[in-house]
Amino acid sequence: MREFLAETYAPREGPGGAGARAGDIARAAAQASGPGAPVCFLGAVAVPGEETCFWLYQAPTAEAVRAAMAAAGLRPERITPAVTIRPPRPARPGGAPAAGPPPPSATH
Repeated sequence: MREFLAETYAPREGPGGAGARAGDIARAAAQASGPGAPVCFLGAVAVPGEETCFWLYQAPTAEAVRAAMAAAGLRPERITPAVTIRPPRPARPGGAPAAGPPPPSATH
């Protein structure tokens, strides 16, 4: 599944801000998903000093992300394809791989 980064204007808010809405945003993405076209909210990074928030989604198209964000009451200024880069998972003592699910694939 492809990943997209969306940018919104985010005026400085009181305690909680965008983080307090993360559950609502994830639910809106799930509700905006269509059959065979899931939209998943992966997280966000707020930059209060710039009054900007970056939202990371997994979806089949940018249009699907825009629909999910609209359902959450968000108005993205732009949505661009993205590739998440994660550090390698550390091995456990003794060389065994770390427990848990494998990281998402970066191939699109």
